[in-house]
Amino acid sequence: MPYLYQDSKPRPAAHPGGARATHSSGKGYEELKRECLRRGVLFEDSDFPACNSSLFFSENPPIPFVWKRPGEIVKDPRFILGGATRTDICQGDLGDCWLLAAIASLTLNEKTLARVVPLDQNFGPDYAGIFHFQFWQHNEWLDVVIDDRLPTFKGRLVFLHSAELNEFWSALLEKAYAKLNGSYESLKGGSTIEAMEDFTGGIGEMYDVKVAPDNFYEILGKALKRCSMVGCSIDISSAAESEARTPFGLVKGHAYSVTGIEEVSSRGRQVQLIRIRNPWGQAEWNGSWSDNSPEWHSVSPSEQRRLAQAARDDGEFWMEFEDFKVHFDKVEICNLTPDALEDSTAHKWEVTIHQGSWVRGATAGGCRNFLETFWTNPQIKLHLTEKDDGQDDCTFIAALMQKGRRKLKKLGAEMLTIGYSIYESPGRDGHLGKEFFRYHPSKARSKTYINLREVSHRFKLPPGDYILIPTTFEPHQEADFCLRIFSEKKAITEDLDENVAIDLPEPLHPTPSPQETEEEKQFRALFEQISGEDMEISAEELEYVLNAVLKKTKNIKFKNLSLVSCRNIISLMDTSGNGKLEFSEFKIFWEKMKKWISIFLQFDFDKSGSMSSYELRGALKAAGYQLNNYLLQLIVLRYSDEQFQIEFDDFLNCLIRLENASRVFQALSVKNKEFINLNIGE
Repeated sequence: MPYLYQDSKPRPAAHPGGARATHSSGKGYEELKRECLRRGVLFEDSDFPACNSSLFFSENPPIPFVWKRPGEIVKDPRFILGGATRTDICQGDLGDCWLLAAIASLTLNEKTLARVVPLDQNFGPDYAGIFHFQFWQHNEWLDVVIDDRLPTFKGRLVFLHSAELNEFWSALLEKAYAKLNGSYESLKGGSTIEAMEDFTGGIGEMYDVKVAPDNFYEILGKALKRCSMVGCSIDISSAAESEARTPFGLVKGHAYSVTGIEEVSSRGRQVQLIRIRNPWGQAEWNGSWSDNSPEWHSVSPSEQRRLAQAARDDGEFWMEFEDFKVHFDKVEICNLTPDALEDSTAHKWEVTIHQGSWVRGATAGGCRNFLETFWTNPQIKLHLTEKDDGQDDCTFIAALMQKGRRKLKKLGAEMLTIGYSIYESPGRDGHLGKEFFRYHPSKARSKTYINLREVSHRFKLPPGDYILIPTTFEPHQEADFCLRIFSEKKAITEDLDENVAIDLPEPLHPTPSPQETEEEKQFRALFEQISGEDMEISAEELEYVLNAVLKKTKNIKFKNLSLVSCRNIISLMDTSGNGKLEFSEFKIFWEKMKKWISIFLQFDFDKSGSMSSYELRGALKAAGYQLNNYLLQLIVLRYSDEQFQIEFDDFLNCLIRLENASRVFQALSVKNKEFINLNIGE
């Protein structure tokens, strides 16, 4: 399926209050529920039916699953029982632990949880077998409705379930997320940060603690001030180490939450502390600065109260940041967008978002290793104007996300390897060409090209203008993408490919020349031979004339021009409307033709008689047409072949159609101007 360019003008972050209904009927949750109650039936979701296609796409179920509603599984089903907690999340027979870890983190933030899992749902008197959940997808909040039929085997839930057998919010949430992604099987394998972003609309950062930046403590502090979700973990070297205890009371391969960053004065020095929470509610760090360690004796009672320090076996503990860097390996930060924060939150991110596409033959240029096509990728200008408070640089996070790949798994799609490069702007507008990238190194780039849904990295750059190039690693790979820029201070972004402009010379008019050139004499003789006394030729005759002339031109390896091209030429040049071309009209066209041939030869780098579609942007600009990505992609889809090559005949047709379109546009502009002047005169 061809990917068409999407409008990539910067736009604000989406607000969950306006979540879009996604059911194919066009109706929202409340309307669907009212209909079911009025008709006295339980909702059955035709968009995600209770059948095998909703379970797996590559295999048949290994056991005979039976779809049952909660009331058919237990006598007294509840949506949420005693609050939504970590114990409500027990993994079933599906490899989606990444999702479950994110759901566990979700339960630690009541406001975020209530948005993803609307709490006004139950199995009470107004029960209609319908539930809904809200997820963020590429700068849009979606309201996903489902029926409550769940896959079971021998009367027990097969997939995610609660420790309380009559509590169903977590199982229904997993079903809604499976529907969002096409099937339960689509949820196999993933990154926790992916689901955390879908629950919050936030932007993820992953850090290797052992090689974290020097200001890592400051980064964590700022993240917590902005109410970001922060998790940490200890790596395992084998499955046998999963949830194994270390001598210091920590658990390997287990997701912890970071809940605080503080400095305290102890024995005349400032000590950096970090507070960690084990979602189990027990099993704590037993080293320095743990609950009962002697280090707390050197801290004043008022400081201990400020830090809410208490010796309780509640899973939460303090440790020195230096010890944290020794014992933990990974940190994941999900920075929340402004809409996810309370209005009183003091430190919010500024966010801008661009949507776009990589299209084969037009804007899928691959990484810098492929210089011949790299420059054709979408280009986004970033204006950094305000320095961070007390700093000389500007901090921002650039996150590039490929869209919809998990849902496309059933069609054989995999995650593409993606990344981006950032260049200092040369100070001119418009799409930068190949020569710029040949001689200018990047100022910054994503840490790596990797086949994850999103690649993000934090940068500190001096104020100024920069060009960000999002790419796949290999050229010719198609996907839609979403690029988000999170900045501490306001950053301005613009798409360099948005403007459409036409810069053509004034049209030539037939004028008698005092003396014909040798070329004109040859054309006149050929015309007289073919046309007769009226000196007018039809499309068929024009085809013969042009191909006869082009065959005699030594440096041209074109194939014959088609009859369609010649008909298009007559439609462009025929001023009398008789469907034929006069000699004077032909002379004007031939001047255009010579210019277009020259441009084509200039961009036919291998002199093969065809031009790479990736060079079309430059060729059209040389002919006077500046097109945005959307128009360029449409033209490439229309005129290039499977090898992304454009023959001269197709190039000629493209230019003729563009010139015809520009004439219509100019004529309409004149009429509109006359209309405006007429109204002003009145």
